[in-house]
Amino acid sequence: MIRRVAVLLAVGWAACGPSGRRDHLQTPAIGNADARVVTEVLNAAGSPPRPGLARIGARTLREAGIDVVFYGTADTTVDSTLILVRRGDRRAGERIARALGGGKVRDVPDTLPRVDVTVLLGRDWIPPPDARP
Repeated sequence: MIRRVAVLLAVGWAACGPSGRRDHLQTPAIGNADARVVTEVLNAAGSPPRPGLARIGARTLREAGIDVVFYGTADTTVDSTLILVRRGDRRAGERIARALGGGKVRDVPDTLPRVDVTVLLGRDWIPPPDARP
């Protein structure tokens, strides 16, 4: 019994620290510049084909500190780049729009994709001049 109490106290101390507070356990808000934003990037430019567009977009975002976990081709076509905030704070989408040089940010809650933000690169998106697929 004493051993269990000692273990519980040790676990509680490790979680709360010596101050007894749990402030250090809180994760930063998603809009925070240091927060991890889990993102997928999809080529939605359609026809004529722009091969490698999603890969270039993913690389551009990674260079800006965004965590891109998937890139590929979208099932849909859009003229204007859309940044769909699936969960979390809209500021994450605005941060991505700045990194891409534009895009319309929309709140479209959906927990199925398991990402914070989905980027649909439209026909309007122009990659950085030094970008390569």
